[in-house]
Amino acid sequence: MAEEEIEEEQASSEKKQSSPLMLIIIIVVLILFILIGIIVVLMMGGSDDGQQQQQPMQQERSVANTQNSSGPSYSAPLAEIGPMFPLDTFTVNLLSESGRRYLKVEMNLELNGEELGMELDSKTAVIRDIVIRLLSSKSLEEISTAKGKTKLKEQIVDQLNMRLRDGRVNNVYFTEFVVQ
Repeated sequence: MAEEEIEEEQASSEKKQSSPLMLIIIIVVLILFILIGIIVVLMMGGSDDGQQQQQPMQQERSVANTQNSSGPSYSAPLAEIGPMFPLDTFTVNLLSESGRRYLKVEMNLELNGEELGMELDSKTAVIRDIVIRLLSSKSLEEISTAKGKTKLKEQIVDQLNMRLRDGRVNNVYFTEFVVQ
C-alpha cells in the first residue's frame, strides 16, 4: 500500500512538473509564430501602404513641379502628354548570380515635340544600346518595386537626353514589363 501511494505521488508530481514545462513551450511557440507573422506582414505589405499614402502628396508636388520645371514629368495630365515614340521590345538578362532571370519590356518615349521623332529614328541603334545596357545592369530587387521602376525611367530619360540635340524626352511609359 505504501509503495502504491509513493508511486501515485511521484506520478502526480511528474504531471505537475511537466504541465508548466509544456505551457512554457506552447507560449514560446505561439510568440514565435506571432513574430514571424508580423515580420512577413511588414516585409510584404508594410512598405506598399506607406508608398500608397505618400503617392497623392507626391503627385500633387510633381504636378506643381512640372509647371515650374522642364525636367521629366511623371504625372502629367493626359491632355498635356506630348507625342509618343514607340520602341521595339527589349528582352535582356537581369543581373543575378544564377543568370536565370530575364526582363521583357516594351516602352514608349514621350517627346516634347514632333521634330525629335526624326532624330530618334536616325539614332535607333544608339537608343536601343543605351536601354539594353541600363536594363541588363539591374537586378530583380532593383526593378520589382514601383520606386525601382520610377528610378529606371529617370535613368533612361537622363541617358537619352544627354545624346539628343533637337529636343528632349519627357518621360518613358512601360507598355509591357515582364520579369521571369
